[in-house]
Formats: sequence, C-alpha cells, structure tokens
Amino acid sequence: MSTKPRRVTIHDVAKHAGVSAQTVSRVLNDHPDVSEATRARVQRAIAELRYRPSAIARSLIKRASGMIGVVASGFHFFGPAQLLAGIERQATELGWQLMLQVATDPSDYDRVATTLIAQQVEGVIWAYPELSSDRERAFHQQLRPHAPILFLSMEAGSGEAVLSVDNRLGARLAVEHLIARGRRHIGLITGPLTLWSAQQRRLGWEDALASAGLPHTERQVVQGDWSAESGCRGLRALLQQYPELDAVFVSNDQMALGVLYAAHQLGLRVPKDLSVVGFDNMPESACFIPALTTVHQDLFALGQLAVREMDRVIRARRAGKQAAIAPLMLQPRLVVRESS
Repeated sequence: MSTKPRRVTIHDVAKHAGVSAQTVSRVLNDHPDVSEATRARVQRAIAELRYRPSAIARSLIKRASGMIGVVASGFHFFGPAQLLAGIERQATELGWQLMLQVATDPSDYDRVATTLIAQQVEGVIWAYPELSSDRERAFHQQLRPHAPILFLSMEAGSGEAVLSVDNRLGARLAVEHLIARGRRHIGLITGPLTLWSAQQRRLGWEDALASAGLPHTERQVVQGDWSAESGCRGLRALLQQYPELDAVFVSNDQMALGVLYAAHQLGLRVPKDLSVVGFDNMPESACFIPALTTVHQDLFALGQLAVREMDRVIRARRAGKQAAIAPLMLQPRLVVRESS
C-alpha cells in the first residue's frame, strides 16, 4: 500500500543545513542579515531536499497574498486572448499569482467580487470590456476598499485608471489609407456598439471621411459581433444598402476574414473591386488571400504594462506610500498588405 510522501518542512531544511529555522526563513525572504556562507549552505539544503515553501504560509507571515485578480471574458477572440497572455507572462516574471475570474454577464459580478475579496487579492486588473451600468459601478465600489483596480480598454471615468490602445487613431489611419488609394465609398463593419472600442473605431472612420469631405451615413454601416461569420453577413448587407461600396474598414481581423470570403463568393476581386482593411494584426492575417492590410495593436504589451503598473502600485502600498496609475494610450500602426 503506497503512502503519500511527507512534505519537507522548513525545520527539515534547518536540520540539514545545521542552522535554525529562523535563519532559513531569513534566507527565503532575502534578509540581508545572513552571511554568504550560511546563505549558500541553506540554499544547497533547499535544493537537495527539494523544499518548496508554502505560498499560503508565506502570505500569512507577510500579510500579503502575492495574488492579482483578473476579471475578463471573450478568450475565443484574438484581442482578449492576447491581453490575457501578456498579463500572465508579466505576472510570472514578477512573481505574482493570478486569480482569474471569467465574467460573461452582470449576474456574475457578486460572485466575482466575493471570490476576489475572499482570496485577499492585492490588486485587480479589469479586462472585461465595459463599465457602464450602475451594477458594475457598485461592483467596483465593493472592491475598492480591498485592492486598487486598473481598467483596460474602456472609457475612462472619474477616478478610474485606464490603459488602452488608441482605437480611434487606428481606425482613422486605416480609412485615410483607403482614401489615399483613391477609394471614395468606404463602408464600415463595426463590432458590438455597446463596447467602447467599437465606438472609438467608428468615430475614427467618421473622422477620416469627414476630413476628406466624403460621405459617412448609416447606409455605410453594419454592426457585427467580432466573428468571421458576422463579417461575411456584414459585407452582403453593406452591398445591399450601399451598392456603390468600393472599400470597407472592418473593425477586427476575424470579421475581415469573413469579408474576404464573402467577396470571393460574390465574384468581387480584392483589392481591384473592393479594398479591405482590418484591425488587430493577428498573425494569420498575413496568410489570408489576399494578405490583409490591418491596424496593429499590441494587446500583449498592454497586458504586460498593466501588470507592471499594478506591481508598482501594490509595492508602494505595502511600504505605506501612495501611488497612482496614470492613464495611458498605446499608439497603433498601420500594416499595409495586398488587400488594399
């Protein structure tokens, strides 16, 4: 009958190294009051015994959980997946554990708040798309006494720290590029217009057309849901309500893939009959047929930046100091390929 091996304790390490448990604790916590020879002996004992400190015990001693909460959703889309990947990478490098909470509906908020408070997270990164309802604001008021909150890719409100990509500028770059290529009847397939990012991309489309004195009417706009299928439907709807269409700005690359497929089905040559520009610069966009012109937004870098900012604020709080997160917008850039 097999038995579970006994967990190596700090006392086992102390006995193996010939020192006190307090000395081992000092080495584990990088205390300066330990000689180099003793530190080396303890570290050798830790390696030989394969000792792994208990994260729970260390958090009780330090009165800090070492944990950052992340509230997010939509991982089946490229943008949110990249954002979370950047958060995870930087958290690992800085020694933070993540408490991920998936919110798909406002009814999830009470559960999420209760879990994050119970786990004593030291900060919260809000990567869920929006902050619009009274219920959401109440959720944040519930969290604020316990941990600082940093918001990603949403409209800034009073007293809220927001990091984002300049979606409006990115859309304007895309449409200005189409205008420079001689296109005059430029349609738009948006993401869900309840989302700030989709609203900003529509505003950028309007900015560029208005600046060039070109039409920008409701006939030229169709709303999608970020999926390739909605891009396919969107192009067909645009052509019905705006037959003179000669170019389309699509608010993400997955919908742009659907546009390219629909154009092929309808016998439209891209870019000769119809120019197409997307938004995201997902890696596969370079392999679309034709390769997709798109706006690059570095959401992986945004996720990393969010963790670095949260790390700075939490460490300041631990030291009894005040630290604020300054709002920041990363700048997108246009990647020109064959589709335009």
